[in-house]
Amino acid sequence: MPELPEVETTVRGLQKRIVDKIIVDFWSNHKNAIKKPESFSSFKERIIGEKVKEIKRIGKNIIIHLVSGKILLIHQKMTGHLLVGKWELKEGKFVSKNKSFEDRYNKYIHHMFYFKDGSMMAFSDLRKFAKIELYSKEEFLKAEVNSLGPDPFTEGFNVKYLKKVFSKKRTPIKKVLMEQELIAGIGNIYSDEILWETKINPLKIASEVSEEELKKIIKATRKILNKGIESGGDSFSDYRNIDGNKGSFEKFQKVYQKEGEPCSRCKIKIKRIKVGGRSAHFCPNCQK
Repeated sequence: MPELPEVETTVRGLQKRIVDKIIVDFWSNHKNAIKKPESFSSFKERIIGEKVKEIKRIGKNIIIHLVSGKILLIHQKMTGHLLVGKWELKEGKFVSKNKSFEDRYNKYIHHMFYFKDGSMMAFSDLRKFAKIELYSKEEFLKAEVNSLGPDPFTEGFNVKYLKKVFSKKRTPIKKVLMEQELIAGIGNIYSDEILWETKINPLKIASEVSEEELKKIIKATRKILNKGIESGGDSFSDYRNIDGNKGSFEKFQKVYQKEGEPCSRCKIKIKRIKVGGRSAHFCPNCQK
């Protein structure tokens, strides 16, 4: 699933490419992804003619503000990503002259936004779990996205806050780091890397994490997420940026998907275990 760095990479790309563009049409072959309004025809009617004002990120959500005040929310979920370019619909499939779009993960196009200048924004989603929602300004104030925890780059992500929320958690720290209502944006990849950086075992109970360890978590979280953004995200699986290209964060990973490989600190083999139904990769020697 695209996490904070991948979503931030997408948002920064969109800010450069679709701001001030006018939506003139919308196509979809997976209308169930449109969660709000429930009627596809209503969504299409309300989105056509809208002009893009700005694009922001809340956690793993892409928030597109329109000039009229309406707000378009896109959550890429497990395998979704946005692409910007030009395509032609031939025999039921979108084709493009852009060679980057030939990557197979860029071919699962289920939604297409058409802009007045002839450019397009495609939504490729292999497993079709993603969602699209359109809100009025008033409706958005009550949206679920506003109940997410603090972003790791905000002042609200501090020792006092973490101490308060972790003290109530008798579950593994790995699982807690990924709870979006507590901390917005961290998922499986970056939680593994944060815990390796801080030398904390993923099974350690959150309420038993010391204040000194909380300070390390905050520092490591910002450092690693920044590195993820600088490297254009992680494309170990299917994430691609808006131009259809891979990110390079895999080059900097220390533990994620490295089961059986030697730890870069101590050379002991990396292990993989299950925590809350998700895989956790860690060094059994460094992270005790």
